[in-house]
Amino acid sequence: MQVYCNSLTEYSRLKTREVKIGDLLLGNLNPVRVQTMTTTDTMDTLATVEQSIRCIKAGAELVRITAPSKREAENLLNIKNELHKRGYKIPLVADIHFTPNAAEIAARIVEKVRVNPGNYVDKKKFEQIEYTDAEYSEEIERIRERFTPLIKICKEYGTAMRIGTNHGSLSDRIMSRYGDTPMGMVESAMEFLRIARSENYHNIVLSMKASNTLVMVQAYRLLVNIMFEEFNECYPLHLGVTEAGDGEDGRIKSAVGIGTLMEDGLGDTIRVSLTEDPEFEIPVCKDLVKRYENRAHHSPIKNLLNKLHVKDSQQSTVNAQQLAVHLPYNPFNYQRRHTHEVNNIGGMLVPVVIADFMQKEKINKEDLEAIGYSYAEATDKWNIGDSAADYIYTADKILDFHLPGTLKIICNAKTWIEQKNNFINKEGLEFAFPLFEGVEYLGSEEKSSRQNFIAMDVHTIDKTIKEKIFDLIATDVSAVLCLFSTNKHSMADVRRNIIELMERNIKTPVIICIESNCSEVDEQLIQFSAEAGALLLDGFGDGIWLMNDPKKMNTTKLSGRNYIPIKNNHQFLNATSFSILQATRTRISKTEYISCPSCGRTLFDLQETTAKIRAVTNHLKGVKIAIMGCIVNGPGEMADADFGYVGSGVGKITLYKGKDVIKRNVDSNVAVDELINLIKDYGAWVEPPSIAELMEVKK
Repeated sequence: MQVYCNSLTEYSRLKTREVKIGDLLLGNLNPVRVQTMTTTDTMDTLATVEQSIRCIKAGAELVRITAPSKREAENLLNIKNELHKRGYKIPLVADIHFTPNAAEIAARIVEKVRVNPGNYVDKKKFEQIEYTDAEYSEEIERIRERFTPLIKICKEYGTAMRIGTNHGSLSDRIMSRYGDTPMGMVESAMEFLRIARSENYHNIVLSMKASNTLVMVQAYRLLVNIMFEEFNECYPLHLGVTEAGDGEDGRIKSAVGIGTLMEDGLGDTIRVSLTEDPEFEIPVCKDLVKRYENRAHHSPIKNLLNKLHVKDSQQSTVNAQQLAVHLPYNPFNYQRRHTHEVNNIGGMLVPVVIADFMQKEKINKEDLEAIGYSYAEATDKWNIGDSAADYIYTADKILDFHLPGTLKIICNAKTWIEQKNNFINKEGLEFAFPLFEGVEYLGSEEKSSRQNFIAMDVHTIDKTIKEKIFDLIATDVSAVLCLFSTNKHSMADVRRNIIELMERNIKTPVIICIESNCSEVDEQLIQFSAEAGALLLDGFGDGIWLMNDPKKMNTTKLSGRNYIPIKNNHQFLNATSFSILQATRTRISKTEYISCPSCGRTLFDLQETTAKIRAVTNHLKGVKIAIMGCIVNGPGEMADADFGYVGSGVGKITLYKGKDVIKRNVDSNVAVDELINLIKDYGAWVEPPSIAELMEVKK
C-alpha cells in the first residue's frame, strides 16, 4: 500500500522509475545525485565552462544552464564542446521557461531539458478566469499541440526531461480551478506528464518547488500519492526549495524542506538553491545525501494501513483523503497537534526554545547574551531580543544572579527537589522546573504543581515503562514530554511515539530534542533542520531543544564556504533553533528573505543587493521580502512574499506588492530606497531602533 512513502516509522527509500541522463542513471534506488545551476551569462561560453568545472570539482553530477531564448540554447553546443574538450562529460541540463522553441533546440544538444508547466505554454497574467469543463479541455489540447514536438525530439535524441512546477508560477487555468495550493502544483505537472505518457515517453523527472517549505513538502507528498494512484508507479523526484536565501538561513531552509522528504525516503536528485556562487551549494547537497547513504533500508511496510484499520485488500494505493481519515494526522494538510497548555508551552502558543547549558561549568550573566538577553549593569535591567530563548537548561548548576522575567530554568529533578524553595520569585511563582529522566518520573513523590519535564529516549526505553509514563501523563496536566531517540533514524522513531500519543488522545505537549555528534558545523545545521523540520511540518512539537558537544566540533573550518566560524556555541544553537522555527513558519522572529540563487538571466549583482536590502530591513519582523534576479523568478517564484524587488532590465528594477506591480523600471541606484518607501506606503515599515533606544533596556 503506497501512502507517499514506504514507511512512516522506519527508513525505506522509495523506488522510482529509472531515468537515463546521458550516461548517468537516476531513480530506481541509484545514488541520490547532486546538482547545481550556473550563474554566468550563457552567451559567455568560457565563463560558463569555468564555473561548470568548479561545480564539477566540488562534486556536482549534473549542471543546469539557463536558456531563455534560441540564442542561448544554440550556444549550449559551444559550452558542451568546450567541456568535452577539457575532459568533462557531465550531463548538462537546459533551463527553459517561456520559450518552447529554445527547448526544442536545447533538447538536440544537451542531455536533459527542464520545462516549467506554468509558463512553458501559458503566459501568466494573474487573472482569475472561470473555465467550463469544455474550455478546460480545450486548454489541455492546446498544451498537447505545443508540448508534443518537444517530447518527440527528446525521444529521438534520448534526452531526459524535468517537469518542474514552481509554486509561484502556476497558470491562470490551474489557479482558477485549484488555487495557489499544493494540489494545484501537482495537477500542473500531471497535465504535462499525462501527455508525455500518452506518447510513450517516460524519461522524466518531476519537481514541486516552493519557497514555503510546508507547501513544498505537501506538494511532493501529494504528487507521489497521485502518481501511484493513477499510474501505480512513481517517476524520479528532483527535490529543492526555491529562493532559500544565503548563509545559515539558506542552508537551514533548504535542509528543512529537502531533509523532511529525504527522511521519508523520497528524492532521487537534489539541488540546494543558495544566493551564493553555485559551487558552494554542492557541499550542502553532499551533507544532506551523506545522512542517508549508510542508513539501514527496511523493507516497505506491506500492510501499513491494516494497523490503521483499512480493510480493502484489493486496493493497491490509498489516496490522500482516505489516509487523512485513518491516520491521526493528515500529512497532506497541516494542522498542529492539539495539546493543552502547560505554563507557556502547548496549546496554540508558539513553540518554545530551550537553550542547553548542560556542559557550561559556570553560568554568568554575560553568557545569556548568546541566547537573546543582554544585561545593563548601570540600570540592573535586561534587554530582551526577538530571538530570546524561553528556557535554559542548567543541569545541576545553581545560578547566583536573578534571571530576566521571561526566562525560566529547567534543572535536573534531584537539584530541583533540593533547591525548590529557592526557585520562587517575589510574586510567589516558580521560575525553575524539574527534568525527570523517564522512569524517575514514575517513582518521584515530589513534583512541581505547575510544570514537570520528562525526558525519554524512545529508542531504548523499556516498553512497559513507557506505557506507564503514558498512562500517568494522560491525567497529569503539568507534564511536558521531551522526546528524543538514539536510533539512527530518530525522526521517524519520535514521530511514531507522537502518533501513539494522538491515537491514545493524550494531549501532553512535546519538546523535540535533538543531539548532534557531527564534527562539522554545516553537518549539524543539516541534522537539526532535517529532523526537527520534518516533525514541525507535520504539526508535531511544542518546542525545540538542540544539543551538541562543542569539544567534539571543528569550528575553525566550515565546509564549502567562506563565512566566519562560530565563536559561541550557545549562540549557534539558539540562532539555529529560531531559524528552524522560522523556516517551518511555526514561529516568526525576524524578517524573511526569499532570494533566488542567481543564474545567467540575472540582471544585477544578486549577492551584493541582497546584503544591501538585508542591512536596511532586517528589523522588520515577520515581513517577507523577495529579491529576484529576473522576470522568470519574479513575480512567479516569489509566490507569498509581501514585497518584491525584481530585475526587469539592465540597471532597472520593478517593485511589487505581493504579485502586483507598483513601480516599473526604477533605477537600480535608488531602487533600495524606493523599496523602503513602498514598504512605508503599505504600513509595514517601522523605524529601526536608534542607539539610544538600544540602550533602553527592559526588565
